[in-house]
Amino acid sequence: MGKIIFYEDKNFQGRSYETSSDCAELTSYLSRCNSCRVESGCFMVYERPNYMGHQMLARRGEYPDNQRLMGMSMSDCIRSCRMIPTHRGQFRMKIYDRENFGGQMHELMDDCDNLQDRYRMSDCQSAHVMDGHWLMYEQPHYRGRMMYLRPGEYRSFRDTGMGPMDMRIGSIRRIMDSC
Repeated sequence: MGKIIFYEDKNFQGRSYETSSDCAELTSYLSRCNSCRVESGCFMVYERPNYMGHQMLARRGEYPDNQRLMGMSMSDCIRSCRMIPTHRGQFRMKIYDRENFGGQMHELMDDCDNLQDRYRMSDCQSAHVMDGHWLMYEQPHYRGRMMYLRPGEYRSFRDTGMGPMDMRIGSIRRIMDSC
């Protein structure tokens, strides 16, 4: 079970809100969120409500300033978060180079540091996650912006609002229970 504490101001100042589960709208509890502390587990934090927009993985630790956690390209405030449950067992995901599970398909059971090199795929536009929790990265070698996928069907990344509309997928990594 994870636990994260959000603070209105930088350096863990101001009012706080603690949660161990998903929160679709942090401004229901705080006027803003400019720092956080992950006491256990892993969480995805999002710049917009309802798990939308740019997102970042927050592992156990302290984040006194959101710029350190979220990067310069993101807004100052965290607006929503998802707790990433510990997954034990097999990881399985099918990726497709076209929307609606069309085109070239590959099944992944482990990390892929470069989609282009391994599968000759220049992009991934839909996926079906059967087992485990995954992070898709914009660039090879797990760099750049990221998008969190939990078990389910993702017919079009462009229409989900989960990540940047212009994001291309360059690498994919499992979220292991070592968070």
